[in-house]
Parts: sequence; structure tokens; C-alpha cells
Amino acid sequence: MTEAGPAQRDPLLDGGEALRRGAWGEAREHFEAALEERETPQALEGLGMAAQWLVDRETVFVARERAYRLYRQRQLPRDAARVAIQLAWDYRTFRGEPAIATGWLQRAHDLLSDEESSSEHGWLALREASVLLASGRLAAAHELASHAVELGRLLSDVDLEMTALALDGLLLVNEGKVAEGMRRLDGSAAAIVGGDLQDLSAISHSCCYLIFACERVRDFDRAGQWCERLAEFCERYGSKPLFSVCRTHYAGVLMFRGRWPQAEEELRLAAPELETNVAGMAGEAFVALAELRRRQGRTDEAARMFAEVEHLPDGRLGCARVALDQGEYRTAADHAEQYLRQVGSEAKTRRVAGLEVQVRALAALRDSDRAQHALEELTLIATDVDTEPLRASALAAEGASAAAAGDLPGARPALEDAVTLYARSGMPYECALTRIELAQVLAASGRNDDANKECARATEALEQLGVVSKPSPSNGKSLGLTGRELEVLALVADGLTDPQIAQRLVISEHTVHRHVSNILVKLSCSSRAAAVRRAAAAGAL
Repeated sequence: MTEAGPAQRDPLLDGGEALRRGAWGEAREHFEAALEERETPQALEGLGMAAQWLVDRETVFVARERAYRLYRQRQLPRDAARVAIQLAWDYRTFRGEPAIATGWLQRAHDLLSDEESSSEHGWLALREASVLLASGRLAAAHELASHAVELGRLLSDVDLEMTALALDGLLLVNEGKVAEGMRRLDGSAAAIVGGDLQDLSAISHSCCYLIFACERVRDFDRAGQWCERLAEFCERYGSKPLFSVCRTHYAGVLMFRGRWPQAEEELRLAAPELETNVAGMAGEAFVALAELRRRQGRTDEAARMFAEVEHLPDGRLGCARVALDQGEYRTAADHAEQYLRQVGSEAKTRRVAGLEVQVRALAALRDSDRAQHALEELTLIATDVDTEPLRASALAAEGASAAAAGDLPGARPALEDAVTLYARSGMPYECALTRIELAQVLAASGRNDDANKECARATEALEQLGVVSKPSPSNGKSLGLTGRELEVLALVADGLTDPQIAQRLVISEHTVHRHVSNILVKLSCSSRAAAVRRAAAAGAL
């Protein structure tokens, strides 16, 4: 009697177990072994999943498209639909081809149309909801996400339910329903921490949705904590493409916090990965880097970068911010208006950044009615969201608008309160710029000592952040100054007062105040005399 040898293992089952552990290389080996024995759609689908995490794009598309065809040949519509949903994600993120991605989603719809309710219906709804979110169609996205939550509960699919709950929370936050949205995100996060979720993709996407939501309402402490948790997850399971996307948002958090070297490092790490691995999302890192350059005072470089991606909403926003920095208020107002149209009326919290620019640009243009309308919308959103950074944003815009209208008594307390909230929120750049606006109001009110103190504190903060200007031997363009700002500074150098400058240039005193404020920010100077000295040294006067 011969002794029985060890039972032969099934490479397909071993591959599935390795996927659950996040052992991507091992999983790939098992699925390849299974395919050597016999080509099956299950082995191809598993290989495609392992290749996705290993960032082997060629294998992802070959394996999944072949798996789709085999599932179709074997008349397994639900399985074919599941792979079609995966391919829709691949084409949107790996190749940046949304039209083809939409085609795969339609194929999944067709395949599932006569099938009983299943998890595939829920994941299809989530994928479509994420596309709608990107286009600003939040109500329709919310309906799909809610449907996916219900399906997950009905089918006892915790991964589907919690991922849908997280996406629905993000949608609610974008709509301005922050308390309700955060409750849903907290529920999903608790399930992750508690070990209720098994699917690693579901876990990682749920974490990303929470980070996006925190960034949207500028809840930076919370966002930072979850970014660290996600970084640990990505390092443990080798998820480079996923963290490339999330680390761009983490860089945004660091940027607001004034941790610019760390933000640049995150973007340096993220951008090559995004360009190589997730082409459809590469624009996010590029826009974030351009915004960092703008804050650093590298205005010309920022302007060139934003111009390359002005077709994207955030690229358009960057163009608006640069124009505002340069005192080109009509251009800034036009860009801000286009940005607000692009993001739509439903994305309340996303509108904040555009409204911040719009209020200031319209106020400087003396378009008081439209400026007031934009301010009212910004204030309403800030009140509904009720986070200190957004309340500071609304107060700063209120103060700037009042100052432009000549209401100095109304401008001062709004700007003072905004400075306090920005400081308490740990946003040094915004705090410094608001201090300079406050200094202008104090100077115009005859309180020169207080104005100089605020300007000095702002200058110190900007220097600590690393705000730079680039001197030129021939002109002030590379100082970041517009032609009008150079005219104003030249008249300041000649000893003219603000009323005299206003009369000479046929503009209002408030516009002169705004130009001087911009000059001080761009040159990182605490006084007009210092600005004149710096411009003269650069050969601009």
C-alpha cells in the first residue's frame, strides 16, 4: 500500500487568498500558474486585480479584457458586468479616456438589466456616482450612492455598504450638509478601524473619500490624521497609485498649514506616479504645484502652469487667483465666474474658493451689487458648514469688500476677527494676507502705528513661509508687479499721498489702497518705504 502524498493545492484558490492578504506578487504567481494549466476568466480576473495593485497597466488591460470576453462566451453576464465596471475605472484613471470608460459602464448596464439585484449593481451605481460627483451633478450622484447603501444592506455586503456610505458622505459635504455627511463618513471609518471591511479597494477608497471631505471644509487636523492612516495602509499593501491620488490632497492640507517644503515633497512624489500610473488624475498634482508656486511668490511660473490646465475647474481657479494677485480685477472676476459655472450650483463647499476671488475682484471693480451677492453666498455656505477656516474666509471677504466700498469702520472688525480665526486654524499664509488688508484699513483710518505692527507681523510670517520675489535689473515684471502697481509705487516713491495718487491716475483711493496692499504682499515688505527700496534695488523704478 503506497502512502498518499500531500494534497495538491488549487492555484486559483491560493491566488484569491493572497489577494485578500495584499500579497500582490504572490497572487500574480498563483494566477499565472492557474492560467498555465487552463485559461479561465476567473484566473484572468484575479491576474488583472493583482496587476492593478502592482501597477502593471499592460497586464491589467490584457487580462481584464480577455476575462470579459470569456465571461461573455460562457454566458455569465453578472461576472462580465463586474469586469466591465473595473475596466471603466481603468480607462478613466490609468489612461485618462473618459469616453471609453463611459462605454464600459453602459456595457455593464446592459448586462445587468435582466439580472436580479446583486453587489455588481451596487458597484456600478458607485462608479457612476463618482463620475457625477466629478462633473458637479451631486443630486443624481447622491441618489445612486444611497441606492448602493441600500443594496449593500439588503445583500449583507459590508464592503459595498460602507464604501457607498463614505461616498454618500462626501457628496453631502460637497452639498454643504457637513454634519450629516461627516456622520456617514465617521460610520464608514469606524467600520474600517473595527475590521468590518475585507476588500482592500473598498477600505482604501473609503479613506480617500474622508480625506477629500475634510479638505473640502478645511478640517485639516482630521484630514492629516486620515492621510497618515492611509499612508500606512498604502505602504503596508504597496498601493502606489492610490496614495498618489490621496497624497496630492494631503499636499493641499500641508499647503494650507504653511508646511510648504513638506507639501512640495509630497507633490514631487505624487506627480511622477500620477503621470506614469494614473494619467487621468495627473492634473490634480500639477494644479496643486502651481498653487504652491503662486503662494511662494513665483507668479510668472504659476501663471504659465495654470494656463496649461485652465480647462480644468481648479486650473481656471488658479488663473483667477493669479489675476487677483496681479491687480487684474476684470480678468480675475471673469475667471472666477467661469470656475463657478464649471463646478455648478450644487457643489456648495467647492464654490467657496471661487467666491473668495469673486468678492474681492468685483469689490475692487466697484461692482458692489454683484460683490454683495457673492459675499452673501459665501457667508451662507460658511454659516452652514460652520468650521473656523470657512468662517474666517467669509469674514476676510466681508472686510475686503467693506474696505473697497470705503466702509473702514465696518471693515476693521471683520478683518480682525478673520485674522484671529485664521491664526487659530493654523493657516499662516491666509492670516498674513489678511493682516496686510487690516493694515491698509488701519493706515487709512489714521492708525499708522497699529498698521505698521500688523504689516510687520505679516511680513515676518511671509518670510518664514518662504515667499519670494524675483528681482530684475530692468523692470518690475518679475517682481510680480503689474504695470499699474509699478505706476502706483513710482508715485509713492515720489512722495505722493494716496489721495494725490488717486487724482493723478484717475482712480479711487480705495483702489490705490488695494494696489499698495498687493505691492506689499508681493514684495514681502512691511512698509511703503521698504517696498520702494526693494523695487529700486531691482531696477524697477
